[in-house]
Order: sequence, then C-alpha cells, then structure tokens
Amino acid sequence: MMRQKYPTRRFLIRSEVQKKAVCQAVGHLPEDDEKPIEVVIREQQNRRKTDQNALMWAGALKDISEQVYTDGRTYDSETWHEFFKRKFLPEEFDDELTKEGYEKWAYLPDGDRVLKGSTTQLTVKGFAWYLEQIYAFGAEYGVMFGERG
Repeated sequence: MMRQKYPTRRFLIRSEVQKKAVCQAVGHLPEDDEKPIEVVIREQQNRRKTDQNALMWAGALKDISEQVYTDGRTYDSETWHEFFKRKFLPEEFDDELTKEGYEKWAYLPDGDRVLKGSTTQLTVKGFAWYLEQIYAFGAEYGVMFGERG
C-alpha cells in the first residue's frame, strides 16, 4: 500500500516545549524503504534583509537603468530586475544561498521553461552574492553607482 505524501513540518526550537514536539513528531514518522523521510536539523536560515532589497532597487537597478545603453536604448528597473533574475539567480537549491524549496525554473505542460525563482527565496548571503553579480555587470558598462545628479 502506498502512503500519502508526508507534509513538510518545520519546528523552530526556542524552548523545551518545541524540543518535545520534535521528539514526538519523529517518534511517529512512517518508516518507508522506498520513500524514506528525511530529517534535517540546522540553524534557521535568514531571509534577505529589507535594506538589501532597498539597496538593489534604489541603488543598483536605478543606476543601471539610467546609465546602461544596449542597442542604443535604456531599460527600466523592472526589466533589468527580470534580466538579472534569469542571468544570476542560482540554478539549483544551495542551502547557503537559497531557502528550502527553491527552484529557478518551472516547465509548462507544453515543455516551455518559465522563470519561477525569486529574490525573495534568497538567504542574506545569497542576496549579497546576487547583488555582487549585478554590481559587477554594471561596472562592466561603466556605471557610476551612487552618483545622483
């Protein structure tokens, strides 16, 4: 008999109460040779910080949208944001750079690939790395970051 898919459960251990709840849950996990349950214990991953997000939009993306010309034209911040997500988001889950469950691409029923990944799925370290890629891109085009006229 096939068992139902086991739902993901997260416990943040702050006191003895949560530790007991984890022990209780582990004690009732199904045993399954074909689809074993994975138990991972680690420190909580930090999401990107709001000041990182502001730095990206009010800083890097704004400067690039105002200063980078490709094929004789500029592009707005939203277009650059989409471009950079496709170009620089990690291709696969990486527990240092992305939150659990991260996927960059999804596939439609006809096989077309669409961007599923988001900067909201990056950790603090992942978002810092992502911003470095954007700044490096801008530097290649001679962008003067932080220059306000």
